[in-house]
Amino acid sequence: MEHLQAYRAAGGGKHRASKKFGTRVVSRRLLIAAAVLFAAGIANSESKAQSGPFAPLAGSWSGAGTVTLDDGSTERIRCRARYAPIGPTMEMSLTCASDAYKFNLGANVRAEGGAIAGSWSEASRNISGSLQGRGAGGNYDLVASTAGFNANISLKTSGNKQSVTMRADSQFRGANISLSR
Repeated sequence: MEHLQAYRAAGGGKHRASKKFGTRVVSRRLLIAAAVLFAAGIANSESKAQSGPFAPLAGSWSGAGTVTLDDGSTERIRCRARYAPIGPTMEMSLTCASDAYKFNLGANVRAEGGAIAGSWSEASRNISGSLQGRGAGGNYDLVASTAGFNANISLKTSGNKQSVTMRADSQFRGANISLSR
């Protein structure tokens, strides 16, 4: 009731909408208010993403590269990456596939100073482990490890271009990937 009195007081004591258009005016005002709140939420989340140590990575990337297997053979792969940074943390996913090979790498990391720590998982092989490394400004050197598996990951970003290099000591020997957004 108080909000209605305040609304009428702001309008000079009268309800400004006529009976004929009252519902439309109120509905349109609610729609505009909802749109403003939605836009403010997006702007707030984008500004949070843009202010942290992972800001240069924010968004979706795609590209191609090669994967090297333990027998030395290579295959061309297509890749998609998504980085969702919020302050000092980031959630990321990298999916790559060729005609015969696919991997789905996901990770959650946190930066403190130049040190990065977190966890990773590879969905198609049902394995997971830890990530440790260093970096900032879109350039990172990390080690992904779990029992029986270690991989060095180098991620270099320059503007809208990114290169990801992985070297491992298992059936999957490595990958070289070029991405852009």
